[in-house]
Amino acid sequence: MVDLTGTNDVPNGSTAVAMGLFDGLHYGHRTVIKKALDIAAEYPGIDPAVFTFDTISVTSKGSGGVEYILSRDTKFELIDGLGVRYIYSPDFMNFKDLSGEEFVELVLCDKLAAKFVVCGEDFRFGTGASCGTDELDKLCRKHGIRIFVVPPVREVHGHRISSTMIRRLINEGDIETANMLLGSHFSFRLPVAYGRQLGRTLDFPTINQYFPKKQVMPRFGVYASKTEVRGNVYRSITNIGVKPTVGSEAPIAETYMIGFDGSDIYGEMVRVSLISFVRPEMKFENTEELKKQIASDTEAVKAIPESRYRNIEVRK
Repeated sequence: MVDLTGTNDVPNGSTAVAMGLFDGLHYGHRTVIKKALDIAAEYPGIDPAVFTFDTISVTSKGSGGVEYILSRDTKFELIDGLGVRYIYSPDFMNFKDLSGEEFVELVLCDKLAAKFVVCGEDFRFGTGASCGTDELDKLCRKHGIRIFVVPPVREVHGHRISSTMIRRLINEGDIETANMLLGSHFSFRLPVAYGRQLGRTLDFPTINQYFPKKQVMPRFGVYASKTEVRGNVYRSITNIGVKPTVGSEAPIAETYMIGFDGSDIYGEMVRVSLISFVRPEMKFENTEELKKQIASDTEAVKAIPESRYRNIEVRK
């Protein structure tokens, strides 16, 4: 996938552009992108593209911003995996004052060479989000661009789907439902930080990863997880919280990988994907009790069927 952001590059030919914030890249978002992919497959010489603002740059009234579900890197990785050829993801603040006509001309025509545009019913653009799909259709017609408006996917298996709902589910620890709505396991890819190395003294060496600001925060507690290190995937146990038994100055993900050889991976970027919630965070009287609980958690994670760790395939 070619990233056009921050460059003067443009597509080699014309494109079918899927537009949206795509902050969680959930099932509804993927439906919009799939339509652009289908159009590109139908019309020779058309490449699929995505226009999406950098989530962390988007502000919302009264909140000072949007907690992101996916980091920029993860969002790009997943979009690339769908088969998108081009992506353009600028900072929202640099575009928020464009009129609707300026947006169509500068973004869709000049930057993305769009011949087709796909969006959801609630897509807004232009100064103060003053334009919707009707205005988009009128402006695009002037430039010979055809638009497709995709109806919202409101439910998956009886669950209402929205980025707001997914954030709430993650906050509450209902990671299995969140994963189903996302269409993939909720994950974070963060550098491994130095810790107290207490886990090694308990025979359960762990990696520590600090959550950045604006990252949606899962409920504090222990999760079954899978961790990718140097091309290998391990079943793992991840404790998210402030480590009440030994103390931590900030929310942290502490992960024990079953079968990992304990190689030095400090500073490396490691992806942890959450599979299911095991138990709330607990404070123990001493480290011996903590060690027994970690052993118990390890056995619980080992008992989870392998199918739960596989990539999620969502069907409406």
